[in-house]
Amino acid sequence: MIVLLSVRPGTLESTMTEDLSPAERYAAARRRAAEQATALASFREMYDFGLDPFQIEACQALEAGKGVLVAAPTGSGKTIVGEFAVHLALQQGKKCFYTTPIKALSNQKYSDLCRRYGTDKVGLLTGDNSVNSGAPVVVMTTEVLRNMLYAGSQTLLGLGYVVMDEVHYLSDRFRGAVWEEVIIHLPESVTLVSLSATVSNAEEFGDWLDTVRGDTQVIVSEHRPVPLFQHVLAGRRMYDLFEEAEGHKKAVNPDLTRMARLEASRPSYQDRRRGWHMREADRERERRQRSRIWTPSRPEVIERLDAEGLLPAITFIFSRAACEAAVQQCLYAGLRLNDDAARERVRALVEERTAAIPPEDLHVLGYYEWLEGLERGIAAHHAGMLPTFKEVVEELFVRGLVKAVFATETLALGINMPARSVVLEKLVKWNGEQHADITPGEYTQLTGRAGRRGIDVEGHAVVLWQRGMNPEHLAGLAGTRTYPLRSSFKPSYNMAVNLVEQFGRHRSRELLETSFAQFQADKSVVGISRQVQRNEEGLEGYKASMTCHLGDFEEYARLRRELKDRETELARQGVAQRRAEAAVALEKLKPGDVIHVPTGKYAGLALVLDPGLPAGRSNGHRGFEHHDGPRPLVLTAERQVKRLASIDFPVPVEALERMRIPKSFNPRSPQSRRDLASALRTKAGHIPPERARKKRSQAADDRQIAQLRKAIRAHPCHGCDEREDHARWAERYHRLLRDTSQLERRIEGRTNTIARTFDRIVALLTELDYLRGDEVTEHGKRLARLYGELDLLASECLREGVWEGLGPAELAACVSALVFESRAADEAMAPKVPSGKAKAALGETVRIWGRLDALEEEFRITQSEGVGQREPDLGFAWAAYMWASGKGLDEVLREAEMPAGDFVRWCKQVIDVLGQIAAAAPGENSTVPKNARKAVDGLLRGVVAYSSVG
Repeated sequence: MIVLLSVRPGTLESTMTEDLSPAERYAAARRRAAEQATALASFREMYDFGLDPFQIEACQALEAGKGVLVAAPTGSGKTIVGEFAVHLALQQGKKCFYTTPIKALSNQKYSDLCRRYGTDKVGLLTGDNSVNSGAPVVVMTTEVLRNMLYAGSQTLLGLGYVVMDEVHYLSDRFRGAVWEEVIIHLPESVTLVSLSATVSNAEEFGDWLDTVRGDTQVIVSEHRPVPLFQHVLAGRRMYDLFEEAEGHKKAVNPDLTRMARLEASRPSYQDRRRGWHMREADRERERRQRSRIWTPSRPEVIERLDAEGLLPAITFIFSRAACEAAVQQCLYAGLRLNDDAARERVRALVEERTAAIPPEDLHVLGYYEWLEGLERGIAAHHAGMLPTFKEVVEELFVRGLVKAVFATETLALGINMPARSVVLEKLVKWNGEQHADITPGEYTQLTGRAGRRGIDVEGHAVVLWQRGMNPEHLAGLAGTRTYPLRSSFKPSYNMAVNLVEQFGRHRSRELLETSFAQFQADKSVVGISRQVQRNEEGLEGYKASMTCHLGDFEEYARLRRELKDRETELARQGVAQRRAEAAVALEKLKPGDVIHVPTGKYAGLALVLDPGLPAGRSNGHRGFEHHDGPRPLVLTAERQVKRLASIDFPVPVEALERMRIPKSFNPRSPQSRRDLASALRTKAGHIPPERARKKRSQAADDRQIAQLRKAIRAHPCHGCDEREDHARWAERYHRLLRDTSQLERRIEGRTNTIARTFDRIVALLTELDYLRGDEVTEHGKRLARLYGELDLLASECLREGVWEGLGPAELAACVSALVFESRAADEAMAPKVPSGKAKAALGETVRIWGRLDALEEEFRITQSEGVGQREPDLGFAWAAYMWASGKGLDEVLREAEMPAGDFVRWCKQVIDVLGQIAAAAPGENSTVPKNARKAVDGLLRGVVAYSSVG
């Protein structure tokens, strides 16, 4: 049904109305009057553009008292629905909380709402900032709302609406659980507005919301208000990815397919040498064809986009260093995208935004090089940048004063920085473990930035040609909208004590069983059950096919399997024995030993830099001990510094030679690695090659194997002419039986999984006297105020007085181990830590973690399931100590060897936990609360305090 919101003489609407009967005209007039009296009508008057159908549908559902889930592409305007919830709340005299996943988004939305409704009606809460928190409209991060719900905050009184922007974040394995906690625990009287990117299972998510929140309408829009065109840039030519054919499905541009075939046929160097006798004319033709296929440089790409009128553009590069390098390459190439007037405006805005930063810090932060790029209209954007610098780049880009931004994928996460074009340099990225292809969902999210609503009539996604590119694969990425929402919900220690305190154990268990994680698990069980039924039918057929007229072939097959299993077990025991011998040998290594790595990626000669021995023998890597055996840090002859594990040494290793390691050696310095690796290669010339070790077979002497072989030969089926044919059916039967058993275990494992994990957590907390039945002890009440990945470890450190007597800077160093996570953990030397009391307290912190780790293993609480306490990381302790002690930025960043943005982010996380500790620490006689507050003051200065409201 089309609802006509206004009728003016002479319009199509008025003509349609004139054609109606008197009764129909009367009904239409009543509908118009009713529509104009709605909150939606007054809301629409606040905008100078019309609303899209999906926005109208969602707003009407909200006004009708329903919750809504809106799933729509980036840039489609779904936040309009969230703003309508704000409008409704103010009109009804209720409160509205607008939640976002990150502080930068909170800051942005706070500014937007302040401009529309005034600063007296809008507040901001982001953990480390509180602005007008009693306002009727408060913008906050999702974690802040979760903490309010658990604390039973008075701020919740009068709450009518909650907007959860970017709700698809609940898939995030680190923070996603917070979204589900909020959705489950919000009072029933609160109307929930969920705004999501386009996901392929929006209906499933909507079904769950309907179950836990009541009447929820799902509105899905696939329509992009600004159409997106896909291209490939190769050499000097921009190719359309798809060839449009009227009446046909989109097909891949045949020019790209030909290019891929031509490049695939490009001969290797050896082939070219062998083909020297080719006719000159043939070689010239081949050269001309291939000369058109190359990956343009970054400056060439920007110049080409500028010439085509496709700026402003965001180029996504999956490396911070490469983003900075891209800016430098454009500057060296002489690119200038701004005229003199624009340059003056850029300089004025930058100087205004950075006025609070002292000149000496500006120099350390690379301010003048950064400013030069901005003046030319070119900038980088990544998490390693100072927050103030990132915010300036965002503001200049939105104003059109920066036209080319080189960014990591973090920019795609909700920040309002749309561009005319988006460029992807490569279709692979490092996922933390290996280089992997980006997914269709990631491709959609990145390219979704292209096309500015109200400015551009079309957006453009440009992928740079790379050797080996498959146009069909790219077309699959561009044409697929598969981005399923998967729950990452897992109970935590803090969650458990908060739930038990509010609802008791039984009701808490029931609440957790309503999570989206359990909802999805329960739905998946249905399909698995059907598969089990099909397998059981297949087993009957296999059993009939392996029947033997000479005897029980199932029994004969079992003997053969037992023999194979026993042989495999003996082989495994041999491997384990050799690994045990290797571990003993590794414990004897010392810094300066030259060893031979027998297998793997780093096979060959290597120099031991740090033996990485267990507790009591070495400082280890991130903590003071290793629970998985020695992990030597080595330098290979190819200049790579890597921390190896026992798996890299299937046989014992011994020191072949000794070398002196210079005191000035720095594993992060390419020059240091090059010099020492050169000395290692020189030393290698004097080391004789290792001889292969002989393996001793255990099977020949094993009595059980001899008995099984005898039983097999004596079995009647052994003499069957069709024995091997029967054996093949028996193997299929056994394989299907094994698969069916696994499916049955999966069904059992997926039923009440969340509740079972909660039971194990409650049992452990009861063991540690945090819970006594439905009662939360004093220790438990302290844990309830500690939020973070290492909540239980922080609580145990407070309980045992580990941090008593520490000064503010020493406390900051110790608390940093609870939040910091090294980016390149396996390549770092043992971290530097403060001496004296701080070092002792850090050692005690790691000791307590070891005890908790063993206890978690006993109660079957595993980190692999996303639950449990990871090992504390000491990599930021020295930097936190220095900064809290008042050292200068230049000295601290040089010692920390990390970008300013990372340094600020980690400091703010330490500040957050210190604030929690100050509130949760034991009372009057404890020095911790006072020193935690002093540590916050010591950290919250200089660059750490420069970022804006959030």
